[in-house]
Amino acid sequence: MSWLTQQMARPARTPDYRISLQGQVITPRFRGRVESLRLTDRRGLEADQLDLVLTDDDAALALPPRGAELTLAIGWKGEPLIERGVFIVDEVEHSGAPDKLSIRARSADMRGSLPGKRSQSWHKLTLDDIVTTIAKRHDLTPKIGTSLAGIRVGHIDQTDESDMNFLTRLAERFDAVATVKAGNLLFIHAGQATTAGGLEITPIQLRRQDGDQHRYVVTDRDSYTGVIAYWNDVSGAKRQEVIAGDDDNPKRLRPTYASEDDALAAAQAEWQRLQRGHAEFTLSLAEGRPDLYPETPAWMIGFKPEIEQTPWLLVEITHELSDSAYTASLQFEIRNTDRQAPY
Repeated sequence: MSWLTQQMARPARTPDYRISLQGQVITPRFRGRVESLRLTDRRGLEADQLDLVLTDDDAALALPPRGAELTLAIGWKGEPLIERGVFIVDEVEHSGAPDKLSIRARSADMRGSLPGKRSQSWHKLTLDDIVTTIAKRHDLTPKIGTSLAGIRVGHIDQTDESDMNFLTRLAERFDAVATVKAGNLLFIHAGQATTAGGLEITPIQLRRQDGDQHRYVVTDRDSYTGVIAYWNDVSGAKRQEVIAGDDDNPKRLRPTYASEDDALAAAQAEWQRLQRGHAEFTLSLAEGRPDLYPETPAWMIGFKPEIEQTPWLLVEITHELSDSAYTASLQFEIRNTDRQAPY
């Protein structure tokens, strides 16, 4: 039996969801009213976003107050629903005719997270020291990648800058991802598909027939062969350089770092970013996958060899549901790995 025949013979699946407002399940009030439900799940210190559009022809829906807490689970009827987090309502719109209620909410962990500008100098500390200090300041549990925790930072200044902005800048220096999830402050390597504890996330396989649209883009990225970073050698009173990759056609970083270790970490981080960034892949799934999260590694099957042989990493997923359909859009970048495709 061909794949098309199998698809035609299989009963159509029906999307399902569960929404709670301030801890009370309100899903029954929404049945038949959901024009669209969009959840955008991103990595890093950028809030996940929930957008709901509900029909209100009978004027029966009450407007939720800003600051109200929504809890969302999504999936398919007859299957366990996947919890996707807690969101805080920060925008409400009622329009017509026809009357519609639009609600926008952002992940509770990130809304107003790590607020307040401060100035502080961090000197001769490990990343574990810095991230733990900031986590405790905001009543979060620090979760730091094992390969990052012991890295020593010679010196870095936080000047009139929020902890969120500072962590983002610090993560970029070491090619890491900083994010807040479920009360945890995560600081993990970007593009390596590992948990904060260093455990490898199990890769998924996505086949051509899983999607209805895809896009693969590869760019030259100026053909850089490496990255050079500079540091101040106080003892020799001169500027030194370090390199990641080779020096045939290197990219040169503008900052001058306080130590050789800081410069080398910055060069290696930028070199990893350049290698990941020369190709990207997007895939629209005909049937949504509620179990997918950013930082999940993936292999593609049934595409061009260049796509199949590339180790991919999921960096953003957008779930779109209505009362009759559930699709998902996936964005991938190249994963940092030497492993070959498992087929």
